Amino acid sequence: MVELPDEAMEVEFDTVADWTERAVRTLGPEYAIPAGCRGSGSEGALRWLADGLELSAGSRVLDDGAGVGGPAGWLATERGVRPVCAEPMIGAVRAAHRLFGLSAVVAPAQELPFRDASFDAAWCLGVLCTIPDKAAALAELRRVLVPGGRAGLLVFVAVRPLPPPLPEGNEFPSVEELTGLLAGAGLEVDRTGEADLSDSPPEWTARAAEVDAEIERRHGHDERWSLAEEQSGRVGRLLSDGALVPWLGIVTAV
Repeated sequence: MVELPDEAMEVEFDTVADWTERAVRTLGPEYAIPAGCRGSGSEGALRWLADGLELSAGSRVLDDGAGVGGPAGWLATERGVRPVCAEPMIGAVRAAHRLFGLSAVVAPAQELPFRDASFDAAWCLGVLCTIPDKAAALAELRRVLVPGGRAGLLVFVAVRPLPPPLPEGNEFPSVEELTGLLAGAGLEVDRTGEADLSDSPPEWTARAAEVDAEIERRHGHDERWSLAEEQSGRVGRLLSDGALVPWLGIVTAV
């Protein structure tokens, strides 16, 4: 049985997703990818992962836990593929479809509504640390990949004990735990790296900040915005002090 999200997670990935879509529609389409990639890696990380997936124009690609679709929209623009998005929060699914014209379904990573071997490649960005049953999510990812298919992962891993206050609803694995989970799911690690989350172009950073400002202008009085900002700030603090590391990996379905 898939667990329901707690309040902080629901606000972050559903309510704020809807607010983000509305802000982007006000500011303009050029704001969509920068805003949609917040929390899902920098442009440099996306390029590293996309290069490792070795995509072709006809590749069938899944974005597993797609959020509002920013990384999938980037992949469509940069690599000429049309990813299918799976995301458990309906507000984010609507945003992915409306902002990027992507096919998107409401589904948790632990119960993907696709047949075995439906995809040549996939990526899963900043998702595993939000799922208690990581083994089930990785088993599903392996199931929907063709044998030999590749997946790109961005996982926030804990490299030492995490000082409180911790973000609600997150369970950050260690590198050793993550490696064991991948092996248990039949996913072989090909290469790894560490994301530099500050290496996006300056215009990305500026546009994402403008979207945040527009959301705050509209919803700054709403306690859910304060909750989302607190949640984001806690993750940022753990990354800044080095307790969390943004781990990148390319894995192959064996």
